[in-house]
Formats: sequence, C-alpha cells, structure tokens
Amino acid sequence: MMEIVGPRLYSCCNCRNQVALHDDVISKSFQGRNGRAFLFSHAMNVMVGPKEDRQLMTGLHTVADVYCRDCREVLGWKYERAYEETQKYKEGKFILEKSKIVKENW
Repeated sequence: MMEIVGPRLYSCCNCRNQVALHDDVISKSFQGRNGRAFLFSHAMNVMVGPKEDRQLMTGLHTVADVYCRDCREVLGWKYERAYEETQKYKEGKFILEKSKIVKENW
C-alpha cells in the first residue's frame, strides 16, 4: 500500500497551524529576534500587524510583525519596504523565526 504524502510544510510551534510551504523558502540564513530565521516568498494563515520602521542588521526597513492566525503567536515579520537598493528584493517577503515554526510532513 502506497502512502500519500502531502507537501512539506512549516507550522506554528504553539498550535500547529500551517503557516508556510517548504517550497516557498528563499533563504535559511537570516537572523531573527531570537536567532536563526528563514526568508519565505509567501506565508499563509497569518495576520500582519501595523507597519513600523525598524533598524535591522541590513539597514532601515518598514516591517510589520506576523502573527499566527489561530493562537496569535508572533512568528516573525513581513518586509513592507526596504530603503537601500540592495535590500529591495526583500519587499513583500516574510521572515519566520526557526524557533517559532516546526516541520510537518518531512
């Protein structure tokens, strides 16, 4: 009997709400507030908070915190605007902290 395996996912560490697809990982070498973080092209089942300017390691960015839609855990942030030309590729992308997400279907 063949087992059907769905896509590899990342879920909220708190409630297991599915928040991102492994196929949407752009980079695993980012730094979050609490350690290592992944850059994703998309996120799902999340809420985006108010925008604010934040000085990050790579310069000034307008970001918005990203929360799990089910349990309201802060998972990371969304890049809304990058002020430096070399950082523009991050606009519209999501940072999810490794400590806040767990692998599913691996």
